[in-house]
Formats: sequence, C-alpha cells, structure tokens
Amino acid sequence: MKYFKPVFRGIKKPFKFLKVFLKQKAGWLDVPKILPYKGYGNETDVFIEGMVIEDKGLTKPKDNQQLWQNILATFKRFSSNEIPGVKVKAEFLHEKQIATTDEKGFFSFHFYLPDKKNELLTKEWHTVHLSLLDQIVENQPQIYTTGEVRIISGNQSRIIVSDIDDTVMISHSTQTLRKLRLMLLKNALTRLPFPGVAQFYQSLTNGKEKQENNPFFYVSSSEWNLYDLLEDFFSFNKLPKGVFLLRKLNNSIYKFWKSGGGNHDHKYKKIKALLKFYPQQKFILIGDSGQQDPSIYSKIAFEFPGRIEAIYIRRIRSKSFAEKQENLDEKLLEVQTLYTEVKDTIQAARHASKNGLINAGVPSEIKN
Repeated sequence: MKYFKPVFRGIKKPFKFLKVFLKQKAGWLDVPKILPYKGYGNETDVFIEGMVIEDKGLTKPKDNQQLWQNILATFKRFSSNEIPGVKVKAEFLHEKQIATTDEKGFFSFHFYLPDKKNELLTKEWHTVHLSLLDQIVENQPQIYTTGEVRIISGNQSRIIVSDIDDTVMISHSTQTLRKLRLMLLKNALTRLPFPGVAQFYQSLTNGKEKQENNPFFYVSSSEWNLYDLLEDFFSFNKLPKGVFLLRKLNNSIYKFWKSGGGNHDHKYKKIKALLKFYPQQKFILIGDSGQQDPSIYSKIAFEFPGRIEAIYIRRIRSKSFAEKQENLDEKLLEVQTLYTEVKDTIQAARHASKNGLINAGVPSEIKN
C-alpha cells in the first residue's frame, strides 16, 4: 500500500489536506474508517457513495445512556476529520472500480451493468465490498467494509420520498434552542418519531394489496454526519428500510447546531434526479410545513405532470401553504397530483386509504 501524501493540484481547499497531513505526521490521526451509505440502482446503473473518515469510536446508543455520553457523541459526529485524496476500491457483482476521495472525504461510484440485468433483479438489496488502498497511519490494519444497494426494477409502480426532520422525527427545526437540546441530550433510542408514522410508512410500502413492497428514499437537508444516528433511529422505530440522500457538511463543529438549515435546493435537486433516473415510476412526496417542502414538492409536481401521485405535508405552522397559493389544489389536480396538509398521521392515513394508496384497514390500526 502507498503511504498517504496530500495532493494539492486542482484542489480548491488545500487546507483540508494540510490539516490531515499535519495530524498524520504528528501521530494524532486516528485509524481511518470507510463509511458506506446505502446505494441505489435500476436495471443497468448503480450508484454508491460514502466517506473515509477518522474512526472516532462511536458506539451503538443505549436508552439509558448518560447525558454527557450523548453530548460527546454529537461532538464526535461533527469533529471527525474527513480524509481526502485516498483511494477506495469497490467490488460489485464481480466488477471493480477505484475512486479517490474528494476534499471532504467523499467517494462515489457509478457502475454501468447493461449485461447484468437478470443478476441485478434477483433480489432487492445487493452487497458491495469496499476496501481502502492507501496506508494512512502506521501499523494500519486492512480497512474494508460492506455496504448495501437497493435495486428498483422498471416493474415497480411507486416510489415514496420522505423528509426526515419534523416529518418522521420530532426535531423542532424552526426553533433553535429546542433543536439544540434534542441534538445534545438525546440519542437514536430516545429521540421520538411522530405517533403512528412507522405504521403509516409500512402501509405505504405494502400498498393497497399489502404486497407491493414500494421502496423508500429519505431526502433531507440534514448532513451525512448524522447518518449513524438516523440509521439507528429508523431501525429502532421499525421504519421502512430505505436509501438516505443527505447533504455534505457546510458548517464547522462550532456551528453544528445549524445542521439541517440553510438552503434547501439539495432536496429539489435530489428528488428531480430520482424522477429522471426512475422514469417509469410514480412518486409520493411527504414533508412538513416548517421549511420549504410544500413549495419544493409543488414545483416538482408541475415540472413532472402525472408523476407525483400525492403530496402529504404535516402542518407545523399555523398558516397553510395552500391558502397562500391561489387555487393550488385545483392546479395540482390538473397535473394529477393530490395535495393535502394534515395535522397528524391518522389524517394522512385516512386520505391515503380513501385514494387507494394503502390498504383500507390501515387507518383503524394506526394509533396517534
């Protein structure tokens, strides 16, 4: 293995390389870790992303974890050094590729597999094997891991895209102090989902006949630094397994409380890309009124007429977005999109049941 040296040519932020290089030379750099994110694909193309970071020793959360441990975990998530300029190898269905991490430690792979359609469609989730090719610290062990890729065939009729903060997870995104309290004092097992949301989402996965197995994407303005917390939260609360599409960290450890804020163009771009990548599927979009979900989702529905079956917005503000937009409901119906703002999960489930998106018996099973 080749010993890591920073390469400054063509790099916009050489300080990132220099910081890691100096920590490495001083012996302060922790053992690196490959952190893969769940990838996705169709019958020919597969996309896989992840990061190479210092392993800060984040452990699985406990429901009786002490407050200082929760605070420490939050700081670890936002203080780990990303490792730029190192090579990662990916092996997927016997194909191999090598990528170099960017200045924020991210790597990405695109496998084009036109001759492996049958193999891709043998199962919904496939395994990808990842290994680090560069030696970064002395006495470094072999660094490797596995990730997962969700394959969605052209026969799949529907895809569900959901926001996370204040849609699935109670986050108080628009109230800085309450949001900060949750980030510092709670963990994946003590953060709370909205009542009934897991049952509703499972019913959307199952569909009207309870056997559709519709895939989920979770598109959020939260940063990738929170990936482990979100994975644990979704698993613990029995939410549908899905692909997360988050955002690269724009703030430092000193501004971690700004996580999930700022410009939300990321959501628009990611959802638009999904619609283009899966042209045969219809979509359901779920969000909340705390930030820009109603305007983003409506804009997408008008740009892709006939593709967005329904938009569900959890209303957390007193004023309705629809009331501000003249005849919004009628205009969206013209592009075959049902738009509804709901106060709670049971209201959304009743609407979905009435319109044939979930099984008719589900609303009575959901407890708010």
